[in-house]
Formats: sequence, C-alpha cells, structure tokens
Amino acid sequence: MNRKTFILDTSVLLYDKSSIHSFPNNDVIIPLVVLDELDRFKEKPGLLGENARYINRYLDNLRQIGNLNDGIKIENDQLIKVERDKSEKIPSDLSERGGDNKIIGIAIFLKEKLESEVVIVTKDINFRVKCDALHINAEDYYKDRVVSEGCEIYTGYKSLTLDSPEIINKFYSHGSIDKRDLGINLFPNEYVIIKCQNQSMLGIEKEELIVPLLPKVNDMISVEPRNKEQKFAVDLLARDDIPLVTLTGIAGSGKTFLTLLAGLAGVQNDRYDRIVLTRTLQPVGRSIGYLPGDINDKLDPWIGAITDNFRNHFKDMTYFEMMRSNGKIEVCPLAFIRGRTFNNTFLIVDEAQNSTIHELKTIITRVGENSKIILLGDIEQIDTPYIDSLSNGLTIVVEKMKSEKLFGHITLMKGERSKLATLASKLI
Repeated sequence: MNRKTFILDTSVLLYDKSSIHSFPNNDVIIPLVVLDELDRFKEKPGLLGENARYINRYLDNLRQIGNLNDGIKIENDQLIKVERDKSEKIPSDLSERGGDNKIIGIAIFLKEKLESEVVIVTKDINFRVKCDALHINAEDYYKDRVVSEGCEIYTGYKSLTLDSPEIINKFYSHGSIDKRDLGINLFPNEYVIIKCQNQSMLGIEKEELIVPLLPKVNDMISVEPRNKEQKFAVDLLARDDIPLVTLTGIAGSGKTFLTLLAGLAGVQNDRYDRIVLTRTLQPVGRSIGYLPGDINDKLDPWIGAITDNFRNHFKDMTYFEMMRSNGKIEVCPLAFIRGRTFNNTFLIVDEAQNSTIHELKTIITRVGENSKIILLGDIEQIDTPYIDSLSNGLTIVVEKMKSEKLFGHITLMKGERSKLATLASKLI
C-alpha cells in the first residue's frame, strides 16, 4: 500500500487527541503554526485544554526517541514530523499571516517535494473549500463518523404491514411473539408497529421476543402521549433495564418534557435520589458575554428549556425551586463533570447534538449504579463549529450503541408544541 502524507490541522487535534496516532502506515505532518495555536489552548478548562496538553506531552516524549524535524517512527509504522512554515509557497492572493494559509504553503511545498499523496485533514469546512479552490486535497476527519451521506440514521422503531392478522392475534393471546416470525431484523430494544386491516399492535424487542409496552406506564409518568413515537419514548424512559436512552427529534416534539416528567416520577417513587441536568454551554448566534452571580445564576439562562417545561406543567416555579434547594434537582455544567460519579441519579443531557463523541463519552462513563442517562437533541440544529448531523456525538452514540441491550433510542417525528413551531421546523 502506498504511503500518504497527512497534514493535521489544529481543529483535528483539539477535536480528538488520539488523531495523532490514527494514521497507521502513513506520514503525519504537524505544522509549526499548529503547535503555536495549540499553545493558546493548553490552559483552557475541559476537553480542549486536555487535548492540547496531551498533544504537547506526547510530542515532548517523542523527542527522547529522535528529532521531530527529521520525523519519528512510532509503533504503528506511522511517521510523525513537525514541519516549519513555507511562506514562500503561499499563493500571492493569500495573507502570509493566516494559520490556514501557512498550512497551505506547507502542503504545496510537500506536493512538489514528495511522490506520495498529500492530504490536509481539517474539521474546518471553509478551510477545505479554500484547499479545493487551490487543487489541494483536503478531507474531514472521519474516524468518528459512523454514518455515511445518504444513509438512514437509526430511528429506534420499524413499521410492518401484514396480509393476515394471525401474528397480531397470537401477540395478544400469548403475550409475546418470536421476532423471527416477522421476517425483519430488529436491534435490542427496538420497537415495532404492526398493522393488518383494522388491527394493529405495538411491541418492543426483548431477548429475541416481541413483548408489549410496559403496563400503566402513563400513570407512572402522569402524561398522555400524543403519538406512537411519544408512547415509545415514555416506555423507554420508564424501563429500569435500559440505563442509556437517546431521544432525537424536531423542536417541540416533546423530548425534554417527557424526559423531565419521567425523572420526576423516578424521584417521587424513590427509584432515583435526584435529577441532574447538564448541557454544553454553546450559544445560538453571538455570545452575550460573561454573566454575573454564582454558578446557579450563571446557569439559569442555559436551562430555560427545563424551567419552561416546569412552568408549563406545574403553572409556576415553586416546585422546581423547592426540589433544587433540597438537592433533588442539580444543574451541573458539562465542563465540571469529569471525575464525578452519579449513583442513583436520573441524568439528563440536553442539547447533546452540540457535543462531540469525546464529550459524551466523558459524561456516560460518569454513570454509576442504579442510574439512568438520557441524551436529548435535534441533530438538525447544531451550533458547535466542526461537527454536523453525521459527526456530532449524539448521532455517533446512537449508531454505535444500537446493538446493545443496555441502550434504547427513539426519533420523535412530530412536533407537538404548536402548528407554527412544527411548520418552521419543516420549512425554514
């Protein structure tokens, strides 16, 4: 196999610290300007700072083996080399001061010098477009992407129309049916809708069988689902044997509302000790800057979706404030979640589509005994740079976990907030 030369942009190294090891049998170039940019992130809290420090430490350890200017072979037959700026190769209509332009200069220099294919790897869409205009190969970082363009994302349920009502009759008379009788493949905890003439049934896959939804689950969560997807979501939220649940769907489809009521029911029934709310602090549009007050004051604007649902269901905020003051509800910034353990907790991660897979992995691995974690989001509304509907953490969790018995997912298709909200989600 012909070796390739990959030039890694800062965005890739900050997105995934393991990217520096992820090109076996090829040559990896780290531009000097990238090291300069990483240096600006090393003091930052959270994953960005951690990833920047990791890359710095790793390269420093490689110095004990050889010279980074000459290139150092690592265990997977990958060569890592730091390349100095080649400003003289930057096209005349580009500024020599821009970091991206300096990387372009290096790419042009290596294309002329090497026989191998040279590829810039970057999460920056505009950078890739600029490279394409200059006839330079540029790619996204695909290691975490598990869904290809044009492929359908897992919805958590399948629909089937039968010619004969025999299977439906058997389901209601026996209480279950063998999933092989349906002639379709189902993942663990995947729901199924079966119709035949005027009959229908809803079931969930459990240990090679299709069984009914939980009885009286609506009484437990005190909400009446408005469509079949909401029925599936409520069933998933109430099941103790599924500790990881993901709910995706358009704005106003009921993700947050149903999850919040399920968490309250769990606390009231002593299944959980508390509800913990967290989310990425990613604004829509321009940031309003620093907020005054203590941590609760700073987080209040970010949990508006939660408080709005409390206000809608309980008519005021008294119950929310009471639960928050006695520790039954806790709001935790995502940046402060590392090192914590959540036992007996109903953990809600709102706007999870704005997180990378590495951030969501950090959260999921915090879940302890007798806990349940719910990831919520609309993968069509992403505000974080460098990720999209196929590369965000929420989509990747759904696709990687769909074969596991401890996981369940539902995509909510219909908006229930208002006709206007649903129309805007579809047309704008």
